[in-house]
Amino acid sequence: MDTEKKPLRADARRNYERLVEEAKRAFAARGVEASLEDIARNAGVGIGTLYRHFPTREALVETVLRERFDGQAVAARELLGSPEPLSALKTWLAGMGRQSASYRGLPELMVDVLDDDASPLYASCHAMRDAVSQLVERAKASGELRADVTAHELLVLLHALSWASEHLSGDKGLERLLELVFAGLRAS
Repeated sequence: MDTEKKPLRADARRNYERLVEEAKRAFAARGVEASLEDIARNAGVGIGTLYRHFPTREALVETVLRERFDGQAVAARELLGSPEPLSALKTWLAGMGRQSASYRGLPELMVDVLDDDASPLYASCHAMRDAVSQLVERAKASGELRADVTAHELLVLLHALSWASEHLSGDKGLERLLELVFAGLRAS
């Protein structure tokens, strides 16, 4: 059985791209629970066209986020060369936290899919988690991070901090919360 997808016709490709761009705008303005009907209408297509391309909300969210998650995995690998392992981990977490907070409802969604291997977001989340695991292991090996901390725990904590930072004034709320947390995560 051939599992490769056929290339989209030009009109279908344009519809797909308009849906993705409109979903990005809608998620930024109204969160990941934005109306799919509104996304389709604003993209100039019917809801059936949206569902042909994206059979579930998670499939649409995954498509919108895949590029970001891939970028975060690349950023984690690039930070592996940093001479300061804990600083590299903090830098990555702050960047990921800003990404997570960019769409209201995303932190909760990401925590839910970390353990749901049936979710379309599972593979993207785990590729990113595998990349950051190496940063965590470097920080632990350097003696700067507690030995019992896991990448999974840090991601769940990061998503909680991203949610919490939405309720703080100023644009440095997430960084402040990360500093407070890392004061307790340092190896003693």
